[in-house]
Amino acid sequence: MAAVTTLQLVFTSANGRTASLSIPDPKPALTPAEVQMAMQTIIDKNIFNSTGGAFTGISAARVVSRDVTPLF
Repeated sequence: MAAVTTLQLVFTSANGRTASLSIPDPKPALTPAEVQMAMQTIIDKNIFNSTGGAFTGISAARVVSRDVTPLF
């Protein structure tokens, strides 16, 4: 069994919906301040665009861990 960890960044977009980015294997010692700063940079530099338009705000960030058991 292997644990899979993902950092999920959730943004609000120009149309008021949310859009998320998932980053596999984040550094284990990330701080909330580092994540917020990175998310704000993504917004400020308009790096990504979603079907709902540009990212306009920070909604949430979370680390998701799940166990994966290969069958073969």
